Amino acid sequence: MTARLAVDIGGTFTDVVLERGDKAHAIKVLTTPDAPERGVIEGVRTILAEAKCPPSEVSLVVHGTTLATNALIERKGARTALLTTAGFRDSLEIAWEHRFEQYDIYMERPDPLVSRDLRFGVPERVAADGAVLLALDEQAVRQVAAELRAQKIEAVAVCFLHSFTNEAHERRAGAILAEELPGVAISLSCEVCPEIREYERTSTTIANAYVLPRMAGYLGELEANLRKEGIAGPLLLMMSSGGITTVETAQRFPVRLVESGPAGGAILALTVAAENGIDKAVAFDMGGTTAKLTLLDDLELQRSRQFEVARAYRFVQGSGLPVRIPVIELVEIGAGGGSIARIDALGRIQVGPDSAGSVPGPASYGRGGSEPTVTDADTALGRLDPKRFAGGAIPLHRDKAEAALQSLAGPLNTNAQGAAAGIAEIVDETMASAARVHAVENGKDTAERTLIAFGGAAPLHAARLARKLGMKKVVVPVGAGVGSAFGFLRAPIAYEVVRTRHLRLDLFDAKTVNGLFTAMREEAEAVIRLAAPKEKLVETRQAFMRYRGQGHEIAVPLPNQALDVDAARELRRRFEETYETVFGRIIPKLEVEALTWTLSLATDRPLPRPAAEAKAAGAPKANGSREVLDPASGRHEQAAIHERVSLSPGMSLDGPALIVEDGTTTVVPQGFQARINALDQIVLEDRA
Repeated sequence: MTARLAVDIGGTFTDVVLERGDKAHAIKVLTTPDAPERGVIEGVRTILAEAKCPPSEVSLVVHGTTLATNALIERKGARTALLTTAGFRDSLEIAWEHRFEQYDIYMERPDPLVSRDLRFGVPERVAADGAVLLALDEQAVRQVAAELRAQKIEAVAVCFLHSFTNEAHERRAGAILAEELPGVAISLSCEVCPEIREYERTSTTIANAYVLPRMAGYLGELEANLRKEGIAGPLLLMMSSGGITTVETAQRFPVRLVESGPAGGAILALTVAAENGIDKAVAFDMGGTTAKLTLLDDLELQRSRQFEVARAYRFVQGSGLPVRIPVIELVEIGAGGGSIARIDALGRIQVGPDSAGSVPGPASYGRGGSEPTVTDADTALGRLDPKRFAGGAIPLHRDKAEAALQSLAGPLNTNAQGAAAGIAEIVDETMASAARVHAVENGKDTAERTLIAFGGAAPLHAARLARKLGMKKVVVPVGAGVGSAFGFLRAPIAYEVVRTRHLRLDLFDAKTVNGLFTAMREEAEAVIRLAAPKEKLVETRQAFMRYRGQGHEIAVPLPNQALDVDAARELRRRFEETYETVFGRIIPKLEVEALTWTLSLATDRPLPRPAAEAKAAGAPKANGSREVLDPASGRHEQAAIHERVSLSPGMSLDGPALIVEDGTTTVVPQGFQARINALDQIVLEDRA
């Protein structure tokens, strides 16, 4: 019998899932920030022992990690230099030339990853159409290499002007640097991000170079440690795009691993939506450090080509470092179980974005934490069983949670439970507000959608969040507490290639576009065949288009076939259809142009068909009860306690109730009914 492992490193917990035949095992262990691989190996050993599974039976390990993200946020990457076109080394600091917080006179931009003294310009110049205006000065590159050697540089990002149209100068400079600086990691923008927009391309290439030595070393060491444990199956990495790739590709382009954990959760939500026949949903992932929300429409995830890391103002767009990579579009907020609560200058409760993490953790962990957190609030409200948290691996101390909450209770003239209720309401409203804004920005709304909740803390808050967003239905999948890890095992092996070629539709050249897609297909397939040599592949094409004169583009789906001479008419129709969906109208008589083209290739992973309805099986017998304070009503209620393993398909129960399992607890408030569907998933319906 073969088995498959999935490992998701989060800010607080490392989740491990083992699928063996038709059985699944899942555990949570605390993340070890000083050496993340230690927590991974500890979790792998534990779950294999619990499942009595020999390591030799593990045929595949899929891994998602926040290591690249954390290195960027904490500025713990390699000592990195930038080589660019002479006269353009300050483009990195000039950025977009705007204030992201217009009225904050103390506004501070995030410092560039490469300081000015480590940014070097060399004579060369390529025009916007790819013509060489000034040949590369190779001697100048060698002189810079000598300076980099003296500075003990560990990584170099090479980003020349307009290299996305002609990469010859970058490739030659990279070859010289590799010759002069053996052992130094080199990232070329023509490989990492061959797209228009100088600042974003430079920022992405630098981010890749900055994390490359650490990630390459970590992945190599993790792969070796898994081999030492007797696991011979390949190690694959989850990417931010929702696909998985090989270690070799991840070591070359580690920036694509940013947001890999949330991507796994989105893939799980997509599967759950298909199983339940849900057309419109919001995926809600709330872990120990952050909460993530993303929209699903017609069994399609929202996708983007840009993401911001290390925002100076966590929720303010434009305050971070832009990274242009394929990413599942989501909104992330500092509202996890470990998010710290405090009283602000106006006497209001503020939650996050800082987190207690795994060290020292929330006060209720009893590991030295003293500041009140969301987990402490949930403990004081009676939602969590202190003996069952994280499968009993971390006993909670309600007395320590309430002691920490006293720091808020005093200024608020209430008790610990009153402060806990305030924290719960604030964090729920913060998440609801973020979801509303995210939906409106994408021309959509949240009403009439289904909330799919996973992550250790999400089922605790899902019903209240759904009510705030006007949703009547919540689905909590099996293994929700480690949902992202389960998503890893359902993700396709995939890779996306992007190229910038500016084309006006009135001057459309089908031959150029077809040749472009042929080359992109070859590049993507070469990467995927490393991990999937014989599997059937699915191709997806997009063009990023706009009206002439506009500064930004929208993603327009393209047919997966060669384009003919009359394709311009169809491309315009598709563009206007997409434009009207996003903005509510089109602009007649304006010419349309395409700037960037993308091709995504993935192994075929058909979504499941909707499951049949489970036959009604009556109400289950409760395993006891516990007093819970409902923040919405302010009332103390006796909530029936139900063990999830004792609930069978077709059973239903009314709130107030708590459905308890090792990875999480689902809160069923007054007015909600919970039923178990044919797939053992919990479906909450608001009957109020």
